Amino acid sequence: MNTVQNHASDRVLDTIIVGGGQAGLALGYFLSRQGRDFAILDAGQRVGDAWRQRWDSLRLFTPVKFDGLPGLPFPGDRLGFPGKDEVADYLENYAQHFGLPVRLGAKVERLRHDDGHYVAEAGGRSWKAANVVVATGACVAPKIPDFAAQLDDSVLQLHSSAYRNPGQLRPGPVLVVGVGNSGAEIALEVSRSHPTLLAGKPTAELPVKHGRAAARFILPLVRFAGTHVLTLGTPIGRKAAPGFLSHGTPLIRTKIKDLTDAGVERVPRITGVRDGRPVAEDGSVLDVANVIWCTGYTDDFAWVEPRAFDGAGRPRQHRGVARDAAGLFFLGQEFLYAAASATLPGVARDAAYLARQIPRRGAGDSAGLAAERPQEARQKARPQKVRDGA
Repeated sequence: MNTVQNHASDRVLDTIIVGGGQAGLALGYFLSRQGRDFAILDAGQRVGDAWRQRWDSLRLFTPVKFDGLPGLPFPGDRLGFPGKDEVADYLENYAQHFGLPVRLGAKVERLRHDDGHYVAEAGGRSWKAANVVVATGACVAPKIPDFAAQLDDSVLQLHSSAYRNPGQLRPGPVLVVGVGNSGAEIALEVSRSHPTLLAGKPTAELPVKHGRAAARFILPLVRFAGTHVLTLGTPIGRKAAPGFLSHGTPLIRTKIKDLTDAGVERVPRITGVRDGRPVAEDGSVLDVANVIWCTGYTDDFAWVEPRAFDGAGRPRQHRGVARDAAGLFFLGQEFLYAAASATLPGVARDAAYLARQIPRRGAGDSAGLAAERPQEARQKARPQKVRDGA
């Protein structure tokens, strides 16, 4: 089985995929069907480790029937909502099932272009390829405000990426910062064992109760909107994208009423620190023993030397094809093309499209594809459909 190969290759591959999560594996499926010579480099010790390292009670918002990648359905109750370890095990099984060439323990620290091909460097090893796909996902670098460093040492601080369960917390009140889905779900969980404060303001809520009935009747509509309506190819999608990227998604499973009923105290957003304690926007000083920063993530492309990014650090790309660097591609980013681009239900279509755009090594001028005008790319893509997966 070639899933756990860890040796760098001296030959020049057709394609390197950086990241072995759902995006990288979905693309690997399509490249393997094309007979490509490629490798998937992943920092984890097991396929799916990025999911295993999330908090213990995390479950997907999407039901099993929407969670499978191309060619292999997600097992289990079609209207159930898998836990994070089930997702991790599914991804590991997916890589094994299709014999995808995943190189584990390969955290890419530098990607450079040299002598007509790309070189990915990881822990003293290197891989060469004509094309590189950055598929490192949306949850890369935890975002924590600078003033967090001023909190007193007696206050335990965790980002949501490091939170596992309430057993990590010190006795005393907990301040959860951020009212996105992570903040709401973690606040509800810790409220069962600790006095809990929740700082911030939600953007919106799913207007129906999440669960099996929603999985049957409502979530299919949400999925359709996230993959086909809210895209960069539609006026409404282009208008919605900036707000989606800056404010996140509506509350889905845990609603404000659930938090209120559980005794979670709402406080204004946190603006700074005074005397080692967090300060809210109204000037109040919060005497808490724990702070959980559910403040999201930022992209981290510092290791990518070809500068294919805008002033905000977002890739300059069209449907994953870098505009300024031939042979460089992106996959699995938030709103890469659609609102669902970073999710299990949405990644397959992006992966299928990208697999058609990546030139074969030695098969013509790759710069022509990378510089393809968006209008031409849309016209080329219209008659083609993803036959496997969402």
